[in-house]
Amino acid sequence: MTIEIPVLDGCESLSHAAGGATGVVVVHGFTGNPSSVRGVADAMIAAGFDVELPRLPGHGTTVDDMLGTRWADWSAELDRARCRVAERVDHVVLVGQSMGATLALASAIEQPDVRGLVCINPATRLRDADVMAMLDEFIEDGLTIVPGEGSDIADPEAFDNSYDGTPLAPLHSLLHDGIAPITGRFGELTVPLRLFTSRQDHVVDPADSEHLAAAYGGPVEHTWLERSFHVAALDYDRATVIEDSVEFVRQVTAT
Repeated sequence: MTIEIPVLDGCESLSHAAGGATGVVVVHGFTGNPSSVRGVADAMIAAGFDVELPRLPGHGTTVDDMLGTRWADWSAELDRARCRVAERVDHVVLVGQSMGATLALASAIEQPDVRGLVCINPATRLRDADVMAMLDEFIEDGLTIVPGEGSDIADPEAFDNSYDGTPLAPLHSLLHDGIAPITGRFGELTVPLRLFTSRQDHVVDPADSEHLAAAYGGPVEHTWLERSFHVAALDYDRATVIEDSVEFVRQVTAT
């Protein structure tokens, strides 16, 4: 018998059919949930776009619920969301924060028929050899969850209910199954990229954004966020991220 774990309030997925020609898929990050990017999704809806905001498997419930999930589960959920919106519209744009941006990049590499990509503090590189070896050792020793960074937000008035713990096997899958296969393939992408990077990020090294921008095969517009930490869509620079993302979608789907 499968026990369904309740979704936390505010962490639900969202699907909105506007009846227009443009659809946007918005994807949250590792140990996060849809609430961290709901402001982006709501702004896209207000702009008249179709929107899919999936809740990735294992997220928005309990950290224990995430232990059995892997990259394949999260990417499959993005694929389902992308298929749903593609059935309703002519043009699709993918928007992701953190691992959500990694998922969006991987999806666009495998299925390049998108009009553009918005990446907010994307994870695009493997960690150094010592960190990777330590992760392997932790898993071999039977550790499942270690303390995480918590909510990496500069604005004390902002609220992020992501998990406090970091599940190690899912993290291993993100690195080995998600990032490793695509970190050298960004030159294959030629659609416009709108990139936002927090100058101070305690979760993903800003050098990941620099790697993406340098290797990317198409036009890149890169904005450095000076006041925000990792969860930028909820932080001090959220208005810049949200408003500029909406304008970017308008521009890349105008013709």
